[in-house]
Amino acid sequence: MNNAQMSARVGLFFLMGVALIWITHESLSGNRLDSEEAYELRARFATIKELKPGDDVRLAGVPVGQVTATQLSGRHAEVVMQIANGVEVPMDSVATIAMSGLLGSNYVSLTIGAPDSPAIEPGSTVRSQDTPDLNTVVSQVGEIGRKVEQALTQFTGAMGTDGSGEGLMTKLNGMIDENRIKIDTITTNLETVTNRLAAGEGTLGKLMTDESAYEELMLAVEQIREASESANRFMGEAESMVAQIKSGEGTLGTLIYDEDAAENLRLTMANLQDLSDKLNSGEGTLGRLINDDDLYLEAQSTIQKVNRAVDGLADQGPITAVGVAANTLF
Repeated sequence: MNNAQMSARVGLFFLMGVALIWITHESLSGNRLDSEEAYELRARFATIKELKPGDDVRLAGVPVGQVTATQLSGRHAEVVMQIANGVEVPMDSVATIAMSGLLGSNYVSLTIGAPDSPAIEPGSTVRSQDTPDLNTVVSQVGEIGRKVEQALTQFTGAMGTDGSGEGLMTKLNGMIDENRIKIDTITTNLETVTNRLAAGEGTLGKLMTDESAYEELMLAVEQIREASESANRFMGEAESMVAQIKSGEGTLGTLIYDEDAAENLRLTMANLQDLSDKLNSGEGTLGRLINDDDLYLEAQSTIQKVNRAVDGLADQGPITAVGVAANTLF
């Protein structure tokens, strides 16, 4: 191999190495923006979850910039981002750190915000929200698994399926063994009852199989309903009557609520009581007639004399009628 061929090969390998280095540099740098083509925004998180410079910044899933730096700012991790000029990030947008896949890299995700929200000023700090990463999710799933395992262990112990012999199933089996005869009796009785029902025996069996018994029951229910409606109407009328009495309407209402009528009634009752007292004590003509037997006997004797006088008048002429009557009476 002469020197010319050797030089040509060396030059070819050199060009290939330069091209490979350029391709690698472009692949690693991606579409990195220049400072003159972008403006800067910042976001603070409790943890950046292995976010590194060069990772994407996406607005509603669309790449709009890159992460240029990550640094500590007090007790927070701060992410410095470059956003392409002409892309407006809403002021109410929220930044989160998301994953492009289970094995993919992280990126900063910006929400689109409200349609009428103004654009944020360059150099401002975007609102942020921390989200659980894969490790946190796996840890939480593991914790849930441990709690489920503990619950299953406790349930197994409570049911007695772990061989301890003191669980619920053991007690239940013991109770069933102790009451097996009673359970068999109850089962037999239930079978007998169901057979009687199926055969239409008894009241319930007739209701289940006899249409006429069912119709009679429905008729009785209808009569009870009508009686209930009548009772309701009676109660309504009674309430109306009570309301009228309370309002002073009618004779009874007047007697109860009208003071003048009540006073007149009391005076009348007092007069009747006074009259009855006088009658009982024999005062006055009526009282003496009621209580004095002599007046009754005198009245009876007088009536007898009048009867005799009338009989005499019938037998005597007109001339002697007056004399006969006087003689009979006196």
